[in-house]
Amino acid sequence: MTDGIAEIGFDRREDVTRLTHLYQRDPLRVLFPTPAADDPVLAVLLTTSGGLVADDRLDIAVHLKTGAAAHVTSSAAEKIYRSLGPTTAIRQSFSVATGATLEFLPLETILFDGARLCRETTIDLGPGAGFLGGDILVFGRRARGEGFAKGFLREVWQVRRDGRLVWGDALHLEDDLAGVIGDPACFDGAAAFATMILAPSGRDPRGFLDRARTIQSASVTGSLRSGVTAVAGLVIARWLAADAAALRRAYMDLACHLRQVAMGLPPRIPRLWQM
Repeated sequence: MTDGIAEIGFDRREDVTRLTHLYQRDPLRVLFPTPAADDPVLAVLLTTSGGLVADDRLDIAVHLKTGAAAHVTSSAAEKIYRSLGPTTAIRQSFSVATGATLEFLPLETILFDGARLCRETTIDLGPGAGFLGGDILVFGRRARGEGFAKGFLREVWQVRRDGRLVWGDALHLEDDLAGVIGDPACFDGAAAFATMILAPSGRDPRGFLDRARTIQSASVTGSLRSGVTAVAGLVIARWLAADAAALRRAYMDLACHLRQVAMGLPPRIPRLWQM
């Protein structure tokens, strides 16, 4: 069992976002590569163990003070290996103060058959704060003919604005996972599932929908379906795909667009996504 911790704090000083707090404990490490021109400070999460096994624990906390801007991603896809009983637990908490902007766009999480994962993510937004983030879940290693037929998954998102819960979402899968994932009324045999959340700073989220839907529809095929809506001051986008690589490309396309129109940043994401 491992008990990893990564605490990252940023503040805006002399008109520049600076790292003000860092605490890390194996197997979590945080790297700070030089960002591309005009991009915010970049923090990259690295799991040195090469994946997570039964009963592993990760606790990730990112705090941005007033006016700071940062992008947090991962160095590679996170692998959750098969478990004989204990559950891997990941807790992610993000605090974005007044006028600050955080992007949290890690690479996908791959659930091996028999994996057991409970992941809870909390986003606390101050007045005028902005957030763009989400995740991609891959059900098994399809290239090896493996699905996610048995195991456990609990994925929870909570978004708070000024201390008040404005949106929550929970996905809970156990017992007959193959039946649920294969059911046309559920995942319809999808190999991957993704969620993206945009909290635009001081803007009506409905103004982003038309263009977001156009971008999504451009990538829709028989194996990839998507949708986007506005709720509680947020833009929520979803994807289901029989091909995880196609979903990843569609996810990147919308992320690039939203960071440009909502945050005034270049329409690109870190080069790690291209590797």
